[in-house]
Amino acid sequence: MAKIKPSKGAPYARILGVGGYRPVRVVPNEVILETIDSSDEWIRSRSGIETRHWANAEETVAAMSVEASGKAIADAGIAAEQIGAVVVSTVSHFKQTPAVATEIADKLGTAKAAAFDISAGCAGFGYGLTLAKGMIVEGSAEYVLVIGVERLSELTDLEDRATAFLFGDGAGAVVVGPSTEPAIGPTVWGSEGDKSETIKQTVPWTDYRDGTVERFPAITQEGQAVFRWAVFEMAKVAKEALDAAGISAADLDVFIPHQANERIIDSMVKTLKLPESVTVARDVRTTGNTSAASIPLAMERLLATGEAKSGDTALVIGFGAGLVYAATVVTLP
Repeated sequence: MAKIKPSKGAPYARILGVGGYRPVRVVPNEVILETIDSSDEWIRSRSGIETRHWANAEETVAAMSVEASGKAIADAGIAAEQIGAVVVSTVSHFKQTPAVATEIADKLGTAKAAAFDISAGCAGFGYGLTLAKGMIVEGSAEYVLVIGVERLSELTDLEDRATAFLFGDGAGAVVVGPSTEPAIGPTVWGSEGDKSETIKQTVPWTDYRDGTVERFPAITQEGQAVFRWAVFEMAKVAKEALDAAGISAADLDVFIPHQANERIIDSMVKTLKLPESVTVARDVRTTGNTSAASIPLAMERLLATGEAKSGDTALVIGFGAGLVYAATVVTLP
C-alpha cells in the first residue's frame, strides 16, 4: 500500500499586511433621517454611529476588494504572483456564480491562485483567517489573501427604523503568510442556528423574482435579542479565545471586535474586564456596520493612526447572522 507524502507547510502562520478601502461618499445620520422617524441623538446613543460610507456604481464588490488587496499586498512586501489563494467573505455579491474571488484574483495578477467565496456574515473575516492559517500550515499555499467586503447599502431598507442607520460599505484585506513562531492563535468558532431568525434577509431572491413581494430583499434583525446574545454569549467566546491562546486580558494590547454597535463593544470591554491600557477599535462611529469588512477595516485604521503598532497582541472577534461567530488572538502586522 502506497503512503501519501506528508505536506510541507510552514510551522505557523501570521498576518503580514493589511489594507482597506472606504467608498468616497460619506453619509451622515441626517441623510438616514430623511426616511425614518428618529434623530441624530437617538442613532448615536443607540449605536455610536455618526457617519457611514456608501458605494457608488463604480465601487463594486470586486473594485473595492482590489483596492484593499493591493494595499495589503504592498504592506506585506510581496508580489501578487506569490498569492496562492484568495478567500472572499461577502453577503452582498449578487451573482451566485462565479465567485467574485476569481475576478479579484485575476485583476490582482495572481498566478492562477485558488479563489472562492464564503458566506459567514459578520464572522466571515474570522472564518477566512482560519482557513488561510490552515492552508499555510498544511502547505497548499505560501501566501493567502483574505478579504472581507460588503455593499450593504444595497441590502438596507431605508424605511426600517431598526436597521436603516446601521449599515455601510467597504473592503478590508489581509495577507497571511508563513511564520517561525505562533502569531494566529486557535480559533474559537461555531454557530447557533436556532437563533437564525434574529438576523436574516427579509425574503428569498425567488420571492422577489416571482412577484410574491414588491420590495427588494433587505437585512432585518431583532435588535434586543441580538444585543443580548452578543453581549453575554460573545464575551464568553472571547474569553475562550484568550484561554486557547494561553493569555489573559491583561496581556492584550488591542481589542478589535466586529463593529456592529458601540454599546455592544462597551459592554464586552466591561465584561472582559479589559485594562484601560488596551486599545479598543471604535471604527463603527464613522464606518457603520460593514459586516465581514469591519474587523480588517478597523485593524487598518488603528495601525494607520498609530493607536496600534506592529507586533501588538490583539483579540479579534466577529459575530452575526447565522448566528455565527469566530474569535482568535493575533499578532498585528
